[in-house]
Amino acid sequence: MISGNMLITEGKVAIVASRFNEIIVERLIDGAKNTFLKHGLNVDCIDIYSVPGAWEIPLTCKRIARSGKYKGIVTLGCVIKGETPHFDFVAGGCASGLSNISLEQNIPISFGVLTTDTMEQAINRAGGKAGNKGIDAAAALIEMIDLLERI
Repeated sequence: MISGNMLITEGKVAIVASRFNEIIVERLIDGAKNTFLKHGLNVDCIDIYSVPGAWEIPLTCKRIARSGKYKGIVTLGCVIKGETPHFDFVAGGCASGLSNISLEQNIPISFGVLTTDTMEQAINRAGGKAGNKGIDAAAALIEMIDLLERI
């Protein structure tokens, strides 16, 4: 999954995780943490920030990015489509906000917020048939940290 044998041996990363759909998000957190540990990061260098829902993730990331304490941020959450357009506002606002923060603050932020139609799809993406997107988000962040340090 990660090209080469990239390791993070110094610095810190942040995980910002939504408590909404917590049963799904806990699996994503476990996947992300294990990926960081597998690639050389000490457990003390992984800070986890819990927020109520996906809507609150961008503001938290902006504060984290401005602190200058972290090499990158993984965002994890789960927004499941319902019968109203609420899904579109929350998922779209979260994604757009994170993209803007990453560019403005010059810090890699990986998007591990699931946006699914059903709970079954979410379960499949949190360690089920479709793998664990927390692992994928952490792997993407590791690659981006390495790439940006080489530029």
